[in-house]
Amino acid sequence: MKGRSGRAGRTVRKRKRKREQSVHSVSLSHQPQYISLMRFLHRRGFSSTLLQPALFSDTGRGLQTLQTIMPGELVVSLPESCLLTTSTVLSSYLGEYIKSWKPRLSPLSALCVFLVCERQRGEASDWFPYINMLPSSYACPACFSDEVIDVLPAGVRRRGLEQRGAVREMHSSNQEFFRTLQPVLSRPTEDVLTYEALRYTNTLMITKPCSVCYFSCCDSFRWAWCSVNTRSVFMSRPSSCFLSGPDTYALAPFLDLLNHCPNVQVKAGFNEQTKCYEISSVCDTPRYEQVFINYGSHDNQRLLLEYGFVAMNNPHSVVYVEPDLLCDILRGEKSLDQKMKFLRENHFLENLTVSSEGPSWRLMVALRLLSLPQTLYHLWRSALLGQVVDEKTEVRSSQTARTLCQQLLKDTHIALDKISQLLGQCGGPVREQLEVVRELRQEERRILESCVTALKDSVTLEKETSSCKANVGAMS
Repeated sequence: MKGRSGRAGRTVRKRKRKREQSVHSVSLSHQPQYISLMRFLHRRGFSSTLLQPALFSDTGRGLQTLQTIMPGELVVSLPESCLLTTSTVLSSYLGEYIKSWKPRLSPLSALCVFLVCERQRGEASDWFPYINMLPSSYACPACFSDEVIDVLPAGVRRRGLEQRGAVREMHSSNQEFFRTLQPVLSRPTEDVLTYEALRYTNTLMITKPCSVCYFSCCDSFRWAWCSVNTRSVFMSRPSSCFLSGPDTYALAPFLDLLNHCPNVQVKAGFNEQTKCYEISSVCDTPRYEQVFINYGSHDNQRLLLEYGFVAMNNPHSVVYVEPDLLCDILRGEKSLDQKMKFLRENHFLENLTVSSEGPSWRLMVALRLLSLPQTLYHLWRSALLGQVVDEKTEVRSSQTARTLCQQLLKDTHIALDKISQLLGQCGGPVREQLEVVRELRQEERRILESCVTALKDSVTLEKETSSCKANVGAMS
């Protein structure tokens, strides 16, 4: 009896641990803002009994299925009347201003202006139930302060600064158009279509005053840009004579509550026959589980740049190697400039990466060429084609790869220490941004540690093989 009691106790403990580790969810469908959203969509022809908004312990807000979804089943079908597109904007009170303005606005600018104007109208806006559901802040680099930008990996930092600059340029280049909208705004244009960050002093937002605590996302234009960039679905539309450039953005209320998972497969797109944006499952989803969508085979750097989040255990995740780091590691090498020029001309300084399993093929090709002695100029083309030149060059390129990863790992540790310091000083949206960057950096640390171990074993094996061959040659 005593033994049986012990076994039962272990079983109970295992079940309890399993429950504690499982994902918990709480329905949000009873909350006023979600009720308002569903009423808004129902008036426009949408009905859904399959999915409900829910809060999940692992991903936050998402959509939960109320019954098992089978492969090939239609998960959600959102009528065109529920989509917020440039057609919505052009048919609104802003239409006459946009149609008469030259140079023409881009579709993205038109959508951003509409969101800002509708947001300032509050409950008077027809789209208020949807706009009220949008996040108040985002973790996109366009919204990062300089201090948060500085703890990003080099490649993301460069592209993040480009992103921030592009949004700033979009705002500044449309200033004259913004001023024409004063008749439809209840406040001065410069107070509505804002870009510059404001400083929050609320103690709930900031625990200690510091320069990083500028809440960049409180300005309206970047909020609108992030809303469109992170939440819109791709929907190719005929070009309008009143707008300039490709028109591919559509905001999809309710549907945009679906979270991304790199391991799921869905079919998504606008159905011209039904005039609905539809998502169908490829695999099954059990009842009461979260339903996911797949944004594409994106690594976490791309997800952070474009959507403001990272996916845990992302099979597509890699660490990028910047050309500047190659130059730093190999500084002093003869003919380095010529080799880098040769690699650049042949497009071999782009997408150089390492994964948990080791350096990518492209990176090793680049390192193999950079490791060639100056006298072997005639072998550059062979190295570029991926051919093994000689054992010494192979060992040297592997050693360089390991040094490269060790330097990246050192930079990652420094960044993580800096992030920890900043997290102790900030709260609110800035804290959320730092936590996303920390997740990215922590994943990079895991990748680089695995890669360094793999390269250590590889270099040791290559040295032993080379030594054995040398001994055999000497004996012969």
